[in-house]
Amino acid sequence: MTRSVLITGCLGGIGASLVSAFHAEGWRVVGVDRAARENHVEKNCAVIRADIGNFVGSPEALKKFTEDVKNACGGSPLSALINNAAVQHVGGLDALQTDDILESLNVNIAAPMLLAKAFHEDLKENKGSIVNIGSVHAQATKPGFAAYATSKAALHGLTRALAVDFGPDIRVNTLAPAATATPMLLDGFKQNPDALKALNDVHPMQRIAEPDEIAKIALFLASDAAGFLTGATFFADGGVLSRLHDPA
Repeated sequence: MTRSVLITGCLGGIGASLVSAFHAEGWRVVGVDRAARENHVEKNCAVIRADIGNFVGSPEALKKFTEDVKNACGGSPLSALINNAAVQHVGGLDALQTDDILESLNVNIAAPMLLAKAFHEDLKENKGSIVNIGSVHAQATKPGFAAYATSKAALHGLTRALAVDFGPDIRVNTLAPAATATPMLLDGFKQNPDALKALNDVHPMQRIAEPDEIAKIALFLASDAAGFLTGATFFADGGVLSRLHDPA
């Protein structure tokens, strides 16, 4: 039987690659993105327009979304949840507004918790999997990323907690990429190619990740081939976290 996967942030750079990777392997893909113009089907993905950050203050919105997802699955069992959607407000703590902090926490950590809770029974019944898209910033960050790094560190912690709570019925893992060549990232370097080269060079692999590489790892983590993996964080970082940066 065809299995269904719910992917948040499905229209972003990594999100679109996740959609393609899962669809290519025969999954029924249901995506959610606040940038969607309306509920529709796009590139073999049923896309639901919703801002998952709003679920924190609106149980009614979460309930309706849950129903929309189940309808979009069309009878295919929901077997995977990919918590990919995220916001990144850059700036020191003094520069961040209260709304920036709250949005970071609502989208990046509270919404994944609420979605795991909302679809717990479905995933349990289908021996499913949750893959949280974390970040190297949860482990090693830099100035101006306090809100993002904090929320991603919490997401990594959520992975471990849910693996303990949900085991052995639902596997929960984190995939933590380093810089990834999404259209948004590359667009930000159009006027400064030297900075992009420097970003590539700082990675021992001498390049940043491609979105499809991240998607393939997520596909593996959600698959039966990863049946004994839970509560783990996998850093797809091109070796950057292993490199010591000192002034010498």
